[in-house]
Amino acid sequence: MTLSHAYRAPFAPGGDSPVDAALCERLLSVALSRGGDYADLFFEYRAGGGFTFDEGILKAASRGVSLGLGVRVQRADATGYAYTEDLTWESMKRAAETAAQIATGGGGVQRIELRRRELPRRYDLPEISLDTAGLAKRALLERASAAGLAHDPQIIKVEASFAEEVREILVATSDGRIAHDIQPMIRFGVRALAERDGRRQEGSSGGGGRMTLAYFDGKSPEWHAGEAARQAVAMLDAREAPAGEMAVVLAPGDSGILLHEAVGHGLEADFNRKGTSNYSGQIGNEVASPLCTVVDDATMLQSRGSINVDDEGNEPSRTTLIENGKLVGYMHDRLSARHYGLGGTGNGRRESFGAAPLPRMTNTILLAGNDDPEEILKSVKRGVFARKFGGGQVDISNGDFVFSLTESYLIEDGKLTAPLKGVNLIGNGPDVLRRVTMLGHDVETSDGIWTCGKDGQSVPVGVGCPTIKIDKITVGGTRIG
Repeated sequence: MTLSHAYRAPFAPGGDSPVDAALCERLLSVALSRGGDYADLFFEYRAGGGFTFDEGILKAASRGVSLGLGVRVQRADATGYAYTEDLTWESMKRAAETAAQIATGGGGVQRIELRRRELPRRYDLPEISLDTAGLAKRALLERASAAGLAHDPQIIKVEASFAEEVREILVATSDGRIAHDIQPMIRFGVRALAERDGRRQEGSSGGGGRMTLAYFDGKSPEWHAGEAARQAVAMLDAREAPAGEMAVVLAPGDSGILLHEAVGHGLEADFNRKGTSNYSGQIGNEVASPLCTVVDDATMLQSRGSINVDDEGNEPSRTTLIENGKLVGYMHDRLSARHYGLGGTGNGRRESFGAAPLPRMTNTILLAGNDDPEEILKSVKRGVFARKFGGGQVDISNGDFVFSLTESYLIEDGKLTAPLKGVNLIGNGPDVLRRVTMLGHDVETSDGIWTCGKDGQSVPVGVGCPTIKIDKITVGGTRIG
């Protein structure tokens, strides 16, 4: 990966904590000394910072670093894991010995030869944002604040934030792989508050990804501020949402978060290996409308969820999960791939060196269909148009979900009319995919805002979809009549 000279990768030759193949081979031999089947090392360095601008001043600024090693040993289906923040030989050796205790036999000394992997360059950057002076980032936030307040006299408050980090990882495995990657990230956000006659509504906009500050050449701070202010002012006129079963049209892009939560998690192979997913044992079966093809794609350039290598040292690619309505695959880490007798998909991800990897999504996308988005809207006599999603809850075992909408509109006779408040979508993920009757040709991906949680671990992800018509879904709101 190409980076400016200002960033010194600590694990690379000449860095503050250089890690070479010889060191990794010695540690892996220790990890397998009690008879484990497999071991890996996960070195991680992370540096990050953040800024918050509110009420005309820089309210908060932060900077932090972390550094450590995680050691994993597997014996059959059992896993031993230990980590340390001290990268002296004695501490790393102790972590390897601790993880090795999952195995009780005498493995003896094993000779391991590591081969460095050449990785793709999905976020090859000339510099990282951490190299840029803080005053330049403050100026971006100040511009957003001024633009949001100037957008409409009903905007009474604007808060802007910027977060950045660089994550360097080095993974070495007992089956002979060693891989090194540097993963940059930025995220920008604006929240606007509008008030009229004592009523208040919020709007938000944000974006980013694995990119430099050149991101703002495409979507400026003023653009995000205007979008947040537009939403807040529009929602001042929101009426109570109708309730009951009706057609719902999902906007392209961020609506993919419904797919991610209600369907994507159920396609992570650990849930299926344990038989706790609604999709367990369903490979080859029809699980969605024939219009639907769903992929998990880590190869998208500079996207928030993209990675050159997963946290087990495997190169991820584009994995097809559902093809023309049929379930064709799951997302695997090493353990689940071995269980199913398959090659890995490169979806083994972890929050940090302090956690073992799990099958996780990267960029999960419902691919485009052939319908005109305007015709999709015209086909609905009465329903709801979902533009922006808030929080939600999903039961992985059956796919049941409840999602709240932060921006939505009533559809009447094929046109958007009144903005709505208090809208919840209630349904079942697989059932919703079976009810897709029209799919737009306008697929979009999210603009770098989503973070996914699982088993207490959070990782950055991307989502995406085209305009989607669901012929019937339960809308929770206020029942009329």
